[in-house]
Amino acid sequence: MKKLFKVLSVVVMAFATLAATLAPMTQVSAKEKVTVWAWDPNFNIKALEIARDIYLKDNPDFDLDIVESAQNDIVQRLNTSLSSGVTEGLPDIVLIEDYRAQSFLTAFPDAFVPLDDYYNKEDFADYKVQATTANGKSYGVPFDTGVTGLYIRKDLLEEAGYTLEDVTNITWRELAEIGKKIKETTDVKLLSMDLNDLGLIRAMINASGAWYTKEDGVTPWIADNEALKEAFTVFKEMYDADIVNIHSDWAQMLQAFNGGKVATVPQGNWITPSVVAQEDQAGKWAVVPWPKQDNVEGSVNASNLGGSSFYVLNTKNSETAAKFIGTIIGGSKEFYEQAMNEIGVLGTYTPMLETDVYNQEVDYFGGQQIYKDFAQWAEQIPSVNYGSHTYAVEDILKNALQQYLSGGDLDQILKDAQTQAENQLN
Repeated sequence: MKKLFKVLSVVVMAFATLAATLAPMTQVSAKEKVTVWAWDPNFNIKALEIARDIYLKDNPDFDLDIVESAQNDIVQRLNTSLSSGVTEGLPDIVLIEDYRAQSFLTAFPDAFVPLDDYYNKEDFADYKVQATTANGKSYGVPFDTGVTGLYIRKDLLEEAGYTLEDVTNITWRELAEIGKKIKETTDVKLLSMDLNDLGLIRAMINASGAWYTKEDGVTPWIADNEALKEAFTVFKEMYDADIVNIHSDWAQMLQAFNGGKVATVPQGNWITPSVVAQEDQAGKWAVVPWPKQDNVEGSVNASNLGGSSFYVLNTKNSETAAKFIGTIIGGSKEFYEQAMNEIGVLGTYTPMLETDVYNQEVDYFGGQQIYKDFAQWAEQIPSVNYGSHTYAVEDILKNALQQYLSGGDLDQILKDAQTQAENQLN
């Protein structure tokens, strides 16, 4: 009997020791911290805080470490770490701009986790899904949309003899003619642009389903790109007509429209907070659809400028990270409603169109339902492959545009740019 008691005592002690050993391991596992990198404390970081708080309601053991860094710093750190094969210190989740995503997915295909099983791609706009897809797999959960609109001063438009109907669903050349009349009548220019940032050109050609590279996302498409040629041509016409204000930084751009130097702001919807910041212009602004390109078949009155998506890196916490990002960013109406109301986030999560969230009338824009309009325009944006070389090609095109504005032959300039891009990228 004593022998049996000793055996049982040993067994009990063994189980107790094992339980004591496993308990902290279980605790650590349950409290494993998921890390995310993102930029912009007032937008992306705030959105992540909202997402975390919603997820914690059903997942109290979840812990999210949100690390804010400048976008360029994130890009550099990702490139450096992934290129060297040293992944220690990388986050579990990272926010990547749509224009840059393919460069990472192509160069480091094993570094990211496919997310097809964590959210329903059918719930998002096609153009956003394409930006996050590589080799038939979805590696990112779409976040904010860069859907564009033409913000326009109604008072200046009316002073020149036009109505909002006259600038709705028009072309760039039609807008240019209206811009000339506004300049003649009010001495206010049509729009402002930084010649070292071709965002306007990008959005012009995106509306025509074109990009700087062909559908493979690799082959430079410059010399025979009719949409790009048309964008350069119409911009020069506006530039030569002296209806374009030139700025060189963000502050000058804000001053251009807040200070009454321009009558329109052709931008992504993310510019809205900057427009409404000028309180004494309340009621004077409206937003109409993006102008489409003349002489380009298939061009539409909708485009994109900017936008980003969340990606999960292949880390030990990747499954936990994927469940979080897929559940909230990929499928929570509560998240998108709260994020829009608090910080103006407009995503491409189409089930939100079935709600009343976007129906709110915005007093600053004369009661216009601008969020509903943007959401509807987002569904019309042509899908394009942004490829891996957007900014590399754009550096070449900046010089090309300057040459053209200085009087060079456009066809030859684009041919030279094509050759330079082929030599540089291949």
